[in-house]
Amino acid sequence: MSTLATFIQLGFRHIVDVEAMDHILFLLALAAIYRLRDARDALWVITAFTVGHSITLALAVTGALTLPPALIEFLIPITIVATGIENLLVSDRTRAPWGGRYRPIFAGVFGLVHGAGFANYLKALFVDRIALPLFGFNVGIELGQITVLVAAAVVLAALDGLISVLPAPSINWPALRVRVVAVSLVVVAVASRWAVQRNPW
Repeated sequence: MSTLATFIQLGFRHIVDVEAMDHILFLLALAAIYRLRDARDALWVITAFTVGHSITLALAVTGALTLPPALIEFLIPITIVATGIENLLVSDRTRAPWGGRYRPIFAGVFGLVHGAGFANYLKALFVDRIALPLFGFNVGIELGQITVLVAAAVVLAALDGLISVLPAPSINWPALRVRVVAVSLVVVAVASRWAVQRNPW
């Protein structure tokens, strides 16, 4: 197997592995508000996240940026909690600031944090040339993210179908809002526990 293929595989496995559950949970929090017809909006957000983590990954791996691993491991669940809370607070995206178009910026900034988490893993894998491993690892991460997002889209669509056949709740919420609130509450609860466990102070 070539070096490029090896690092693509490592990046892919890093995302889909159970040990990367914090990254999977963040992707789920990002995806929770979208339906299949919102694919363009979701793509902008995921692209911004990709740009953010790619920047930090490159800076950290090349030694241009050094961040304490304990702080990064704490900040990653904080980004998940913040995304889940944003999902809960903004019920009408059309009335959100800038029509909700701030979300790609939001995802890009949080991507910077996640990139530092990826870097701590990647730095241990090579000591010599970094361009090819860095590129391959990034490609693998993106393939892993696409896999996670496709799986999330299937699960969220199934959840929408389940909610739509249940008796209507007393509050007049559309199925999408019920889904967003349910998923976001779970995400916030899990990530909050991780943040407490990883508190570096």
